[in-house]
Amino acid sequence: MSDIIYYSSLVFITALSMLLFLRSMHMLQLNSYKNIAHFKWLLTNPLKWLSFKKAKKPLVFTRRVIRMCATSLIVFGAAEFIIWGDYINALFSFALLPLALFLPIIANIINAPVEKLNNLRYINDAKRIINNHKNLITIGITGSYGKTSTKYFLHKLLSVKYNTLMTPESFNTTLGVVKTVRNDLKATHEIFICEMGMKWKGDIKEICDIVKPRHSMLTSIGPQHLETMKTLENIIEEKFTIADAVTDGMVFLNYDNKYIKNREIDKNIVRYGITEGDKDYRASALSVSEKGTDFTITAPDGQETQFSTRLLGAHNVQNITGAIAAANKLGIDMRDLVLPVKRLEPVPHRLQIINKGDIVIIDDAFNSNPVGANAALDVLKMFGGLRILVTPGMIELGDKEYELNKEFGAHAGSCCDIAVLIGEKQAAPIKAGLLESNFAEEKIKVFKTIDEGLEFVYAMDSEGKQKVILLENDLPDNY
Repeated sequence: MSDIIYYSSLVFITALSMLLFLRSMHMLQLNSYKNIAHFKWLLTNPLKWLSFKKAKKPLVFTRRVIRMCATSLIVFGAAEFIIWGDYINALFSFALLPLALFLPIIANIINAPVEKLNNLRYINDAKRIINNHKNLITIGITGSYGKTSTKYFLHKLLSVKYNTLMTPESFNTTLGVVKTVRNDLKATHEIFICEMGMKWKGDIKEICDIVKPRHSMLTSIGPQHLETMKTLENIIEEKFTIADAVTDGMVFLNYDNKYIKNREIDKNIVRYGITEGDKDYRASALSVSEKGTDFTITAPDGQETQFSTRLLGAHNVQNITGAIAAANKLGIDMRDLVLPVKRLEPVPHRLQIINKGDIVIIDDAFNSNPVGANAALDVLKMFGGLRILVTPGMIELGDKEYELNKEFGAHAGSCCDIAVLIGEKQAAPIKAGLLESNFAEEKIKVFKTIDEGLEFVYAMDSEGKQKVILLENDLPDNY
């Protein structure tokens, strides 16, 4: 009987250890393989060590993950051999469970020299490809918000005249850019638009050293990633790295943003925006409806061109204006941009309107930030019907997270009829802001998961009104 208990315990502990290991590996990947960030996650999220709900972004078994799994297997196997050497040591078998949780960090440390060499090899290969492409025009785009949308818009507009490649989706990390260059950049491409993301100091410079942008665009600066960047001043310095990398090209700057406008740089700058003031390209006479937006662009030579787009919101016009400015400066006539602007599609999960008849979904689920979140509320306010906000709030805002989510809630009070908040901890500041704006408490609903919240929204009686649902931010699996 003792043998049955012995081997049954062995199987149980090993199986549970494997589940904990895979969960921990998944979170380490979502934490960008940063050991300290993942260590903090493990200490602060014990209730999430085992989760059986479907992941929004599942673990990807990249070559790096496979190498880490192999290293972990060796370490775990050695520990298991020692512990299970005899029956007495079996009493200590539960020590394998915390080991399984921390194994990804251990493997990451052990494999660090190999990974560094591998990454360096891939980076150098990408640099070689860029350097050998003598006539390639590279454009770097970054910003606290708006960079992905602007990248999509610019790609569409430049494709009128040029064979253009852009980094896909949110491939805006060093290795994401390297992968795009190595796999997708062809000799026939004339322009490469590279989105550059930032979470840690030095991220943008690392990408600039690879891509060497001839031109760059800074779409915005604001309080985002304060958890890792600590201060707004650090964010400003890091974002302007993309301008520092340009030597004889143009730097396109959103002059509606006070942090950008107030920074003096010795570069060939092109200013754009929608507010009054000294700008080279300015959008004015905005007319917004549920069907889209009409606006006029004034170019540096004083020429005025009327545009219309199916996209909603002033911030979309702002991003389109930046794309128009860059396309025009790169040789495309303003009149030739009218039709491409009209054909622009919403970027997935960024104020994407999904019409389902009696339900309209405004999908703004990707990486919410204070400016974008409030702009989305303004779009929701434009609609008739029953306006419903579904949100877990904003993250990665450091010490300002509570304050900014409370301000978001206060703004939401005048823009929605029902507020569905996700997560009791995340909901607290938003709810406080809503109540402060005299929003009725009975119209605030709090659920643990977004699935529960949406189930409630779809089932609720709208009394014949069309439901308009704003999905504002969708937290990743490690939140």
